[in-house]
Amino acid sequence: MGDPGAKGFTLGGGDWPLKGFVVRRGDSVHAYVNFCPHAGFPLNWAPDGFLAPDAPLILCRMHGALFEMETGYCVSGPCAGRALRALAVRVQRGYVMLDEDVPLEEPADLGR
Repeated sequence: MGDPGAKGFTLGGGDWPLKGFVVRRGDSVHAYVNFCPHAGFPLNWAPDGFLAPDAPLILCRMHGALFEMETGYCVSGPCAGRALRALAVRVQRGYVMLDEDVPLEEPADLGR
């Protein structure tokens, strides 16, 4: 993954596995559920296409909303003032690890 960089993932099984992505800038790593708070669509169209092309921001390709990488807070677009759902992660021996208490299924309150 580049710097800044992003990588999508799917964990768990069944009809509603957890779909998320990890973003990295420098030594800072954050993870979010791949779900736009505006309309409930995935943020990316292409695999790992989560970042704006000319700024260190997360981009919703459907609506153009921009989110801070460190907080998931929407700074521009139709969901301004809202935020992505963060997932707890840690870096261990160079690997990004999802915290053990994060359920491996889509959060039930996403509104689908």
